[in-house]
Amino acid sequence: MAVTIVPLRTRLQLRLQVGLDDKGNPRFVTRSYANLKSDADNEELYQLGYALASLQEHDLGAIRRVDEVELENSEI
Repeated sequence: MAVTIVPLRTRLQLRLQVGLDDKGNPRFVTRSYANLKSDADNEELYQLGYALASLQEHDLGAIRRVDEVELENSEI
C-alpha cells in the first residue's frame, strides 16, 4: 500500500520561559499562531518566530513548527 501525505494546517509555536517553579526548574508557556501556509519555508517560519519572540516580555525557549497532515492510500 502506498500512502501519501495531504497537508492540512501548519502552526507556529513559541515556547517562552515565564519563570521558575518551587524547585528552581524553568516554567514555560506556549504561544501558538495558526493558519500558516503549509508550504512555508522552515527558515521563513524561524525568522517569523524569532521576530514575534522579540516582541514578547519573556525569554524564548524554542520555536516549533507543527504540521497537521492527512494520510491517504494513493492506490485507491
